Amino acid sequence: MEIKKVGVLGCGLMGSGIAQTAASAGFETIVREVSDDLINKGFAGIEKSLAKFAEKGAITAEQQKATRDRLSGTTSFDDMADCDIIIEAIIENIEQKRSTYEQLDRICKPETIFASNTSSISITEMMTATSPQRQQRFVGLHFFNPVPLMKLVEVVRTILTDEQIYEQAIEFGKKLGKVPVRAGDRTGFIVNRLLVPYMLDAIRTLEEGVGSIVDIDTSMKLGLGYPMGPFTLGDFVGLDTTYYIAEIMFNEFREKRFAPPPLLKRMVMAGLYGRKSGRGFYDYADPKNPTPMKLV
Repeated sequence: MEIKKVGVLGCGLMGSGIAQTAASAGFETIVREVSDDLINKGFAGIEKSLAKFAEKGAITAEQQKATRDRLSGTTSFDDMADCDIIIEAIIENIEQKRSTYEQLDRICKPETIFASNTSSISITEMMTATSPQRQQRFVGLHFFNPVPLMKLVEVVRTILTDEQIYEQAIEFGKKLGKVPVRAGDRTGFIVNRLLVPYMLDAIRTLEEGVGSIVDIDTSMKLGLGYPMGPFTLGDFVGLDTTYYIAEIMFNEFREKRFAPPPLLKRMVMAGLYGRKSGRGFYDYADPKNPTPMKLV
């Protein structure tokens, strides 16, 4: 089966980025959200993103319009019945995801491929909410933020994923203009499996007084050539998200390197989530000149 129509569940930051990428690659794309307001908000973000690409000369005005014309929104699962692939990018809640897949499994045609953009939840655990036939057509497609710019996509297979379906998912990733990497269904996949322990170790280094927030960030940037230090990165990703992923990984592996440090837990409890809340390891009262917080 050739993939022609793409369905995206969720029109938030990741969902809208995936939808924009799919439509830009020439696919008819429909996005499902729980309300028209959320659809309109997500599509406004897509319009803004496309306008920036056009201003920079990365796309023409014709390409901008063609991409927008391929996009549609809905609040009904029924409108996704004829999609060839559905990519889920909703809240990281296993029960909500399983319920969503269970409903879609009854609605969608047997050939439809199900894919999740989860960064931490087991693909297998979600897959079991569907029929045995669908389980063979279930993969992970983990994109990175911002989706229209980031080139990587982790393509995740379970022990039941059909080989041909998996290869089709790889090719689909390429058609989206991404560089697909193959990953097994292990919590964190490749990127977070390596990244999260690094970020948690940076917090422990701060807790132990080895260096300050600024000095640790500067050391990793200038010493290893990283584009940003671990605390700047954590604030960008969201410390609540980092904490959530770390908890899932620790529950999976029971290894100390995945355990959230006490400081991270306290910061999340206090609402210090990073850039999105205005404060994290840095205070973003002046976004162009963030200042380090006094945390230890």
